Amino acid sequence: MLKKIFYKLFKDKIYSKKLSQLDKFEKKYKKIISDIHLSILEKKELNFLHSGHCGDLIYSFAVIKKLSITHKCNLYVGLNKVVGNNYEKHPSGNIYINKRMYDLLLPLMKKQKFLNIVKEHNNETIDINLDLFRELPINYIFNSPRWYFQITGEQVDLSKPYMDAEEHKQIKNKIIVHRTFRFRNNFINYKFLKNSKELLFIGLEDEYKDLKLDVPSLQLYNPEDFYEVAQLIKSCKFFLGNMSLFYPMAEALKVPRLLEACPEFPVVQPVGVDAYDFYFQPHFEKWFNYLNTKF
Repeated sequence: MLKKIFYKLFKDKIYSKKLSQLDKFEKKYKKIISDIHLSILEKKELNFLHSGHCGDLIYSFAVIKKLSITHKCNLYVGLNKVVGNNYEKHPSGNIYINKRMYDLLLPLMKKQKFLNIVKEHNNETIDINLDLFRELPINYIFNSPRWYFQITGEQVDLSKPYMDAEEHKQIKNKIIVHRTFRFRNNFINYKFLKNSKELLFIGLEDEYKDLKLDVPSLQLYNPEDFYEVAQLIKSCKFFLGNMSLFYPMAEALKVPRLLEACPEFPVVQPVGVDAYDFYFQPHFEKWFNYLNTKF
């Protein structure tokens, strides 16, 4: 009897939540989605807004690049939007994109030929708000580039590159490593790489020092901006990292790559050739050795 009562209460709670989500969509978001759909159908020039983290912005390139085939695409970046909670040791604190991060990202954005205009948002009229996925009454725990599929109704072949960068002029054929304090996988460690001589770390100094405890041979390089980061990744033997800003670059460039996947928040999945992820140590070592041998 208690089991039946509990089941009914649980079922009623789920049904009530679904009704609430539907009501929220009907009252606010149905028209927004419809307006975006009509803008894509009727306009030749589209203004996009993105105020999220830099990595999320990179993932939106896939949809923007496809729409640029038939439209002029202008990207406006909203600065200083508050996250609402502090990411562990995030360089922007509780802000999605601050002016410093924008200035680092701007040279990379300006290199993308599919972007007609790239500017800070200053009250321009927006056709497609790419921040919308955070507000919609949906569960967005799925592959990050696809968030923007649901906003625009576009479908993109994610096995193909959707970001451009030239190769680095001096540094080539390194294993580029990036590991933040956020989104770490506690099931694995990097100690088996302690004697590797090809590893080049890009990221914050405290992140580098932390990983160097396990990998004494690790070297640090400080790029000038995020376009130079993209050049380093474009020129690498392969990329190894967790799901922070530089992995989205590797994914967008479609270089050989290995993702330290995050079991608690699985919103990034490698797509395409020579792209692998792992949760557990034997698989980490297996795919690292495979890519290291292949390239």
